[in-house]
Amino acid sequence: MFIDEVTISVKAGDGGNGIVAFRREKFVPKGGPSGGDGGKGGDIILVANQHYNTLLHFRFNPEHKAERGRHGEGSNKTGRTGHSVELPVPVGTVAYDADSGDLIHDFTQHGEAFPVAKGGRGGRGNQRFVSSTHQAPTEHEDGHPGEFRRLRLELKLLADAGLVGFPNAGKSTLISRISAARPKVADYPFTTLEPNLGVVSTDDNRTFVVADIPGLIEGAHEGAGLGIRFLRHVERTRLLVHLVDVSEMSARNPSDDFKIVMKELEAFSPELAAKPMIVVATKIDVMQDTKRIDNLRRMAKRRGLEFYTISSVTGKGIQELIRIMSAKVFATA
Repeated sequence: MFIDEVTISVKAGDGGNGIVAFRREKFVPKGGPSGGDGGKGGDIILVANQHYNTLLHFRFNPEHKAERGRHGEGSNKTGRTGHSVELPVPVGTVAYDADSGDLIHDFTQHGEAFPVAKGGRGGRGNQRFVSSTHQAPTEHEDGHPGEFRRLRLELKLLADAGLVGFPNAGKSTLISRISAARPKVADYPFTTLEPNLGVVSTDDNRTFVVADIPGLIEGAHEGAGLGIRFLRHVERTRLLVHLVDVSEMSARNPSDDFKIVMKELEAFSPELAAKPMIVVATKIDVMQDTKRIDNLRRMAKRRGLEFYTISSVTGKGIQELIRIMSAKVFATA
């Protein structure tokens, strides 16, 4: 199951209490205060891990608590520091404060760690309160509480190129053709229910990652369909590949599909719509009316977008598309 957004609560460990103690040792004629400080509470730390690709492990385990620090002991012994808790998150996870909405940290590299809740400081024992006029203090401090936070974790997949378009535009078929990814392919809308990633190899032994995003429909930015939930996964991409079905199998007009998807991208994020983009007419092997493709080509040209045609079934135009995608991706690297 692909889970890309969860809310969890984290509680760092409380600090241990300082204590009141006095030395009681044989052959020590004059004792004195010897109450040790409490230990620091453990932290809650998020760590980016490339072996995770979903936030599913938080779905049924949303509460996490670190160990509190041990209390101080006699003979000026400081209590042990509480064990910290490290929580693995996929690379590409963004952590927000669930209450304020503030950005806490964006995890973009494997092994990147960030403490999201800090453990409380240990309280002072009575030996800390000694002064020239106060030789036998009985004061001590309780440990400070550890931080408590509610976090909203949002996963944004790290991909170089993102495939966008109407449902059944051929996105899943294309990614299965150019990579080892095997998403579900069928002749009905919304076949893709979650993003798929595929690694594409080029003739010059370079690789780049492509994300297949569930199809967009009109009104997606207001919650219609599925795709709007996953558009965050193409926010990090360097290139958008806009696929448009030009075959007669679709009762829709390709030019209308193109305009609707562009409108939804702009409504979701103007920055996303402004990313480098190429337009690709798909399913040309079953296209008979050339006006459908000519109108789409003119529309792309008016927007200053490069235009290509492919058939994922016959393979026509696939290798050229891979070369173009590679050039665009690495030109912006």
